[in-house]
Amino acid sequence: MKLFRRVFIHTTLALGVLDPRQRATQTLLERLRQTGLSLELFIISPSSLAYGQGFYRFVSAPQEKITSELTVSPFLFQTLHKEMVSFEALQKSFHSFDFQNQEISEFLSFVFANAVILRASDIHFEPEESLITLRFRIDGVLHPAATLSPSTYVEILSHIKLLSQMKLNVTREAQDGRFTLILPDVSFEVRSSVIPSGFGETMVLRLLDPHSLFISFEELGLREDDVSTLREELKRPNGMILVTGPTGSGKTTTLYAFLASIKSPELKMLTLENPIEYHLEGVQQTQVDPTEGYSFAEGLKAILRQDPDVILIGEIRDLQTADTALNASLTGHLVFSTLHTNDAAGALPRLIDLGVQPSLLAPALNLIVAQRLVRRLCENCKTPVSLTDAVRDQARDFIKALPKNVLRETFSTPVFYEARGCSACGELGYRGRIGLFEFLKLTPHFDKLLHSEGFSEPDILEAAREQGFVTMQEDGILKALHGQTSLSEVERATGPIDWKRSLKTKKA
Repeated sequence: MKLFRRVFIHTTLALGVLDPRQRATQTLLERLRQTGLSLELFIISPSSLAYGQGFYRFVSAPQEKITSELTVSPFLFQTLHKEMVSFEALQKSFHSFDFQNQEISEFLSFVFANAVILRASDIHFEPEESLITLRFRIDGVLHPAATLSPSTYVEILSHIKLLSQMKLNVTREAQDGRFTLILPDVSFEVRSSVIPSGFGETMVLRLLDPHSLFISFEELGLREDDVSTLREELKRPNGMILVTGPTGSGKTTTLYAFLASIKSPELKMLTLENPIEYHLEGVQQTQVDPTEGYSFAEGLKAILRQDPDVILIGEIRDLQTADTALNASLTGHLVFSTLHTNDAAGALPRLIDLGVQPSLLAPALNLIVAQRLVRRLCENCKTPVSLTDAVRDQARDFIKALPKNVLRETFSTPVFYEARGCSACGELGYRGRIGLFEFLKLTPHFDKLLHSEGFSEPDILEAAREQGFVTMQEDGILKALHGQTSLSEVERATGPIDWKRSLKTKKA
């Protein structure tokens, strides 16, 4: 009590600081002095700071908002929108930024404004021996944007940790958090991840675009015949639809599009996610927390007691989750989930490897969707490619061999395009991304196959071909023929194109 009397009567404030030379610390000290306080400074160690902070762990201040916010001024955003026409312009802009006379918060506003203007999905801060590399991931590809000094990065890291409600004194453990980025006319949720590395802490900031919630099946990149198949399966009251693919292939966006297409006041829709990326109106969303015993398996059991009609499970990782999900689909629930496999045919052996009984698969699974993302060609500058006679003939044979359910009329004259680059796409040649898909619909024929001994992925693929199955690579070739992407992008996502193998498999 004497201490508090002394502070208020003598207007003296004792402060423990790690480094009084840091600009952020100096700014805070100046603001405190302007209030009339007399300051006493004490240099303390990080361990002392952590010890002191421990006394406040039970003190909870009232919070009006779920996350902290970083606001970008309309003037800065509009100014940069006019200037950022290419990556070269971005790099020049970073090079000319005045770190000496501007706050770290202003630099972060500058970084985020540029990231949004250039449609970046992730911002990477990567410590090296003597500098920090800043890179933007745009349409799935990383691009270097700037280099920073380690001293500047320390302040950036501390600021982001504060915004993300991470522990400042923890540097040897991974930490995750999130905050809200406020821009003119739109807000982004930013998911932050910090991990220790050889030269300091590596930080990645993911920008969750709210426009992803309102994407249609056509915007996802689904062909007309695939959309027809999907709508038919989504009308069913029960069964499971699995979406497979590696991390970053757009599975969550696809699942949310499924939910949005069938959302109705008459349906109870529940999700189990890790983490919740977007908040969906009219959908009850829950987030797993393994540290508290709330895993996918336990969460799914709890969800089933909530009388749901539609369930979205973020990922199937183990036998318990797989069994519960498959049985839920057999007992009157429509279930959506994801699985990490390279293609649709690989999902069935993967589930069996987890320990699922083969007899459950065909009755429970309605549809398996595999996907990848490729960059979409800029419509303003894409350029036709001169084809050799051999490639033109291969493309024509490919079109003739397409299943009957795929429309051929638009491919009478094979034309492919390549990226060039212009001001509309920041000189990258691509703008946005589109999905490559393959749909494996499980019919009664698969029930017999899955009960046979020694079946393999080629056996599944052969059975799928009889139903008009189109692989992801073949879907990519069709999108390249449509001028939506380039053959080089298709190969980057699916591997080298083997025209002979594709035609041979179709005719087998």
